[in-house]
Amino acid sequence: MRPEQRTSFARYRHSLWLLTQRDLRVRYSTSLLGYFWSILDPLVMAGIYWFVFTQVFQRGVGHEPYVIFLLSALLPWMWFNGTISDCTRAFLREAKLIRSTRIPRTIWVNRLVLSKGIEFLASVPVLLFFAILAGAPITAGAFLFPLAILIQSVLTAGIGLMVAPLVVFFRDLERAVKLVLRFLFYASPIIYSTSDLPAQLHFWAAFNPLSGIFSLYRAAFFPGDLDWLTVGVSAGMSLAMLGLGILVFKRTERAVLKEI
Repeated sequence: MRPEQRTSFARYRHSLWLLTQRDLRVRYSTSLLGYFWSILDPLVMAGIYWFVFTQVFQRGVGHEPYVIFLLSALLPWMWFNGTISDCTRAFLREAKLIRSTRIPRTIWVNRLVLSKGIEFLASVPVLLFFAILAGAPITAGAFLFPLAILIQSVLTAGIGLMVAPLVVFFRDLERAVKLVLRFLFYASPIIYSTSDLPAQLHFWAAFNPLSGIFSLYRAAFFPGDLDWLTVGVSAGMSLAMLGLGILVFKRTERAVLKEI
């Protein structure tokens, strides 16, 4: 790497970290509970689904302890869902600042990926705490957590780089993204496992990049849930999404600056 490239990368990294810190400070500066709000939503959702599927209905999906099965996918889902939702307003909310600075515009998407990712990492101790309470054994699959985080970061950044500029031109896309995310929640193995699906659906579920990512997270507690074929498909699709996102972003960047 050339000296000027190293300098440029260092500036980008420094600016990214400053913007991420600003996001986190703004998000929690006026909140009394602060950090706990980032984990309260998935905890409440996990509690609701646990009650419905274990106390109301006879559950035939997932693994025991079911609350750990839920949280191990719900927490990364909140990272993905929160980032993509915020990306629909990434350029519109910061229009004046984006026009007045010359830092690479991809940073306005990547800062969301990073800040939401930090929130996710901050929730991992909560997952471990509940795992200890529920008596869920922590297996060697825990070493796959960094791989899951890497693949999810690539996937989320790729989709965010597509969504952020396109919403500037098609404002209805913001609502469409919310509907797609709602559908994707139930189409992803969060309240169930891909192994619970019929054989014909199991094949198509592998093409949901979140399936392999969630199986990597769950491998820490449920090693039998790990499917390397699904993980490979997820990794390939995530890289493809990143490449497509970069292409879309570069093609639309100048037009976005004129539009905002």
